[in-house]
Amino acid sequence: MSGSRARRLAARRAERRRAARRGAMVAAASVVVAVGSATGMLSALDDGRGPDEARPEVTRSPLLASLPVAPSPSPSATASAPPTPTATRTGSGPSPSRTAKKRPAATATAAATTRLYRHPDSQVLDWVRAHPDDPRRPLIESRIADRPAAVWFADFSPDTITARVRAVTSGGAAAGRVPVVVPYAIPDRDCGGHSEGGAPDLDAYDDWIDRFAAGLGTGEVVVILEPDSVAQSECLSDDERADRFASLARAGRVLKAADPRARVYYDAGHSGWHAAAKQAGWLKQAGAASAASSDGIFSNVSNFHTTADEIAYDRAVLDALGGPAGLGAVVDTSRNGNGAPADGEWCDPEGRKLGRPPTLATGQARIDAYLWVKLPGESDGCKGDPGTFTASYAYELAR
Repeated sequence: MSGSRARRLAARRAERRRAARRGAMVAAASVVVAVGSATGMLSALDDGRGPDEARPEVTRSPLLASLPVAPSPSPSATASAPPTPTATRTGSGPSPSRTAKKRPAATATAAATTRLYRHPDSQVLDWVRAHPDDPRRPLIESRIADRPAAVWFADFSPDTITARVRAVTSGGAAAGRVPVVVPYAIPDRDCGGHSEGGAPDLDAYDDWIDRFAAGLGTGEVVVILEPDSVAQSECLSDDERADRFASLARAGRVLKAADPRARVYYDAGHSGWHAAAKQAGWLKQAGAASAASSDGIFSNVSNFHTTADEIAYDRAVLDALGGPAGLGAVVDTSRNGNGAPADGEWCDPEGRKLGRPPTLATGQARIDAYLWVKLPGESDGCKGDPGTFTASYAYELAR
């Protein structure tokens, strides 16, 4: 880094710290022995397209004043899951997905899932195409491969990110369906755990988000903004946390300015982690209470807590967060059919099963969607290599 760039960066961070002191920052008085929700990922492939196009001009957000510390109803904390190992994915370009016969049990949910987009490139689809004679294939194909799931962008690749995001969003628009995308490149992500990585610094991250936003297009899209970035921020110093939250607030504004039909959701952890009031205080600093940057919160990414527990927790967080009445929540239901293991095991635990199918029609007040953010069958690192599709694990979940 040049001396002039270092001085500019230092000046900007000093200004953010001064802004932070002027706000009523929430005191992180206790340390919760909980670490981030697991994040399994599918990274959209580099399609070899050219440099990025012009991006919206949105400046860094001032730090937002936090909520006063006040009691809020929330589920009591349970043993929380450490972060799931994740891995980016490489391979050939997208190819058409197969059409499988639906089981009768899936018929009732088919209409609810039609508005969500299933990107035709994924590890589970690769496995289905490569194993036509495997006896596990029909069940994995019908119950997992045919379901809409999120597409992760987890590698820091500024030169190609716009084209790669556009490949997913344009595919969704052409199909008349809503894609779910996951930007996952915040610096110091996963606090040095299995999923460490991301952009080298927040200036580089801001630029990456600008380029990401330029690929959104003009259609509907759901953005799951940086899993664990808020809930797993206790490993940062107060100044580092304030800087991160300022970048996240800016990121939400950039994404919504680029595509006003984008719905942006912020990290609320899960019901077995932080108390609702504490999580809401951090979320407000990160921009989640502002209609200019946020449509609400998400929870349970790559975790196993029951949908009922997550609904109760998310509503408590939204109540504590305040903000526009239209703010809602989305829940990752990909692996929560049997709830969280009693022993707190987080790495491909036995006895889990698929949760509710992905849908934008939950029938629940303030719950905007059930999504499969973590693709079922992608291992946490115990039944297979971290982040890779493991057929035996997928079959167990689907059974």
